[in-house]
Amino acid sequence: MLESRWLLPCAVMAGMAAALLQLGWEQTHGGILRHHLFNDASLPAISNAWGVVVLPLLGALAGWVVTRRMREQPRALVPAVAGFVGALAAGLVLSVAFVTRGEPAATQVMLAVLAASVLLPAYRPEYLFGFVLGMTFVFGPVLPAMVACVPMLISAVSRWVVWRGVAWAMARLQAGSAG
Repeated sequence: MLESRWLLPCAVMAGMAAALLQLGWEQTHGGILRHHLFNDASLPAISNAWGVVVLPLLGALAGWVVTRRMREQPRALVPAVAGFVGALAAGLVLSVAFVTRGEPAATQVMLAVLAASVLLPAYRPEYLFGFVLGMTFVFGPVLPAMVACVPMLISAVSRWVVWRGVAWAMARLQAGSAG
């Protein structure tokens, strides 16, 4: 099993490697791209060069949180990796759908991500890191990080408010029917 002390530096290096690979590719193929907010040229553009800051920071955050979770629960790495890989796959599928002009497929994938965020802990940083990595080579890292805030918020509210409220109501119902 991976020792927890290696997780943080490996995640930071993975983020930095992805950012440098993307920027190297872009620089040798016409220059570093910029993406306008909402694909509207009248709005500010965000350079993909921000990837050298954003991706290592997301890797550091994910690595730090998962390492901390592993100290409390030694088997916490398995669900963390599963969440990362699932979010990475969702980001890759969204990117491929967008590049191939499959807007209906991209819409369906995004709806699936939003629905899954109700059930899964998509508010965790490993999900964010995977999702952003999956979309970085098409959209850069900043816009996917902004988009990911929606499923993260849905996930946090559903896990910390809705599901706890349902559990409380169920306990009250059971207590009322027992007495």
